[in-house]
Amino acid sequence: MSSHHNGLKTAALLGLLTAIILGVGYWVGGSGGLVFAVIISLALNAGTYFFSDKLALRAMRAQPVGEAEFPALYQIVRELSRAAGQPMPKLYVSPSAQPNAFATGRNPEHAAVAVTVGITRLLDRRELRGVIGHELSHVYNRDILISSVAAVLAGIITMFAQLALFLPLGGSDDDDGPNPAALLLMLILGPLAATVIQLAISRSREYQADASGAALTNDPLALASALEKIQYGAQRMPLPAEGQLTSAAHLMIANPFRAGGIGALFSTHPPMEERIARLRQQANSLQRVR
Repeated sequence: MSSHHNGLKTAALLGLLTAIILGVGYWVGGSGGLVFAVIISLALNAGTYFFSDKLALRAMRAQPVGEAEFPALYQIVRELSRAAGQPMPKLYVSPSAQPNAFATGRNPEHAAVAVTVGITRLLDRRELRGVIGHELSHVYNRDILISSVAAVLAGIITMFAQLALFLPLGGSDDDDGPNPAALLLMLILGPLAATVIQLAISRSREYQADASGAALTNDPLALASALEKIQYGAQRMPLPAEGQLTSAAHLMIANPFRAGGIGALFSTHPPMEERIARLRQQANSLQRVR
């Protein structure tokens, strides 16, 4: 059911992307601009579907790694993939010192799991295993395509907002200051980019990935402990809320930005305290069953 709903959301987002591009093309260039926009929209839709994962990886400067470089991490991913009966995703590591992780790709056969150097240094093996279980659950729950498409769409909308500053949307040619109409459009489109993410990516997906990831590892307390450390580390070393990071932040296991400001605008993460409490409740339930 979750996979079906995410498929419908993906189609809706790609339709919205097409409508925005066609509208801007007609608005800027009339019929000629509309034809050009059709070509651009087809290319962007194809690119979004097949290459959206690479945009998120690039935003975090993540590089592919093998077993020789990160043997413990590689073994965890391989072990959990086998336990789930799923293909092993590609493994990436970001040089960021902030402890964080994310999954991306369009399906389990074309998925990538990325972690930061910071998280490999902060967590012990059991906690890291809990985090990998969470990220693999995003893959198996088919969350990653809808997340990646939303990230690309938000980035495109933000780009249009920035371009609005240079478009002749009214006002005198003699004006030296920014065009008021363009500024107004930018102010509208900027928050719209954040709203697209918040509407497309429900906070419930993080709760679901926590629960199914803990079930995969059979160790809810390991993920709860990891989340406590990750939250503390992310708050101590926040990433800059700028560029591609703002539209890829929702992919990460914890909000990478400082609390408040634009980081809060783009945050779709549920309260960490609530996530940890649910995991502890899940652990208690498992103990009663045993």
